[in-house]
Amino acid sequence: MVKNKKRFPLFQSFKNSSSIPASKNSGLETANQSILVEPSNETSTAALYSGQFECETGNYHTFCPISCVSWLYQKIEDSFFLVIGTKTCGYFLQNALGVMIFAEPRYAMAELEESDISAQLNDYKELKRLCLQIKQDRNPSVIVWIGTCTTEIIKMDLEGMAPTLEAEIGIPIVVARANGLDYAFTQGEDTVLAAMAQKCPESLKNVNLPMEVEDQATKTVTSNSSNSTNTDLHISNKQQKELVLFGSLPTTIANQLQLELKRQGINVSGWLPSARYSDLPALGENVYVCGINPFLSRTATSLMRRRKCKLISAPFPIGPDGTRAWVEKICNVFGIVPTGLEEREKTIWANLTESINFIKGKSVFFMGDNLLEISLARFLIRCGMIVYEIGIPYMDKRFQAGELALLEKTCIEMKVPFPRIVEKPDNYYQIQRIKELKPDLVITGMAHANPLEARGISTKWSVEFTFAQIHGFTNTKDLLELVSRPLRRNKNLENHDSLSKTFALQ
Repeated sequence: MVKNKKRFPLFQSFKNSSSIPASKNSGLETANQSILVEPSNETSTAALYSGQFECETGNYHTFCPISCVSWLYQKIEDSFFLVIGTKTCGYFLQNALGVMIFAEPRYAMAELEESDISAQLNDYKELKRLCLQIKQDRNPSVIVWIGTCTTEIIKMDLEGMAPTLEAEIGIPIVVARANGLDYAFTQGEDTVLAAMAQKCPESLKNVNLPMEVEDQATKTVTSNSSNSTNTDLHISNKQQKELVLFGSLPTTIANQLQLELKRQGINVSGWLPSARYSDLPALGENVYVCGINPFLSRTATSLMRRRKCKLISAPFPIGPDGTRAWVEKICNVFGIVPTGLEEREKTIWANLTESINFIKGKSVFFMGDNLLEISLARFLIRCGMIVYEIGIPYMDKRFQAGELALLEKTCIEMKVPFPRIVEKPDNYYQIQRIKELKPDLVITGMAHANPLEARGISTKWSVEFTFAQIHGFTNTKDLLELVSRPLRRNKNLENHDSLSKTFALQ
């Protein structure tokens, strides 16, 4: 998505965030219509978020996006990831991923040296040499080039070289620019999937459908048979709807979500990414796509604009409330009445009463790192926590429209103020607000965790939510545990200190 600051005036902020508007006025509806991208390919529109929305510095204070290699190379089993950058990128991957060299992981670093940066060497020849070596040693089905900050600065034409080299070596090459200059932490996966969407095959049903419709429309029959033909055509079109889910998840979690939809009579025709490159889903005009993570806005745009798919704008399946809303939205698009979801959600909430009671009434502050903040805040508000601020590196309000609507609905049902959302937050000002508000927990990046802990503030690394299994109904307990663990730890430490002082006095 192109980050255009002109979009912010479209979102009207309420100065008093604690006031819940009784109804939406026509001005808000007009603004909502003006922000939609390709409404013909989007199945629904959500109302604007009525809380306070701000944008601060425009700087990213997040984990490096090339870290997406750590989970994508495991998800796409027949792939090889080649990160093109400097030694700094190599040190980061080596430390962040923690994989020993003798484990032979399916990723590597193409280190740029002074001769590369000064254009003394031919980039094409060097990359060809490396790719031929990868083909000989590992023989992958696809090679993914990951561009970094350095390739952006020296204007390395990776997209121009890839097609020629792909034809020479006989292996598909996907180019993704996961540089930290333009993208936040989890958006690295977004750039890879957006590029991989262009490699997906064309849906055959999409090709044949217009011809079938034209043939049936030109038939000259009686009025009764004409009505019958139209009815059959409607049913045929309904059956031809295909659902593709996009976003990288562990196989067990993907199977759980797929099973939830199957219980409602919906079959998932494919995933992006798939476990094998040869199994990429077919895409086209008759294919509906739905995301499972809020940081995949570029992939959604690519699927709509370039592959002409129809996007299902739904909340994300994080927490029981989000999973239920996600399934219900998909069922609604496919004309199916969902069954058993309300009872399933109530059962899960009932089983988590003890954990919910522990965090209920406590406050949390999101500094912003992985773009999961809106979904996590909505879930924690449902659990009874007070969310002071939701910091987020980048906010695509069109893609997260369903999530924002569910957040607003949750705040109204729980009778709490709408939390303040700050895009690209300034860390200096955030620290001042944390000092004033004194939240019980701060969910932050690793850089700020220790300084905040030293000042007596409980913290949780936001990166842990990225790597943990938090999607679907069955993982709610693990998600709650991530939030409650630092609070329990500090409570135990306080009890230990008070007990030590008691023995010291005796």
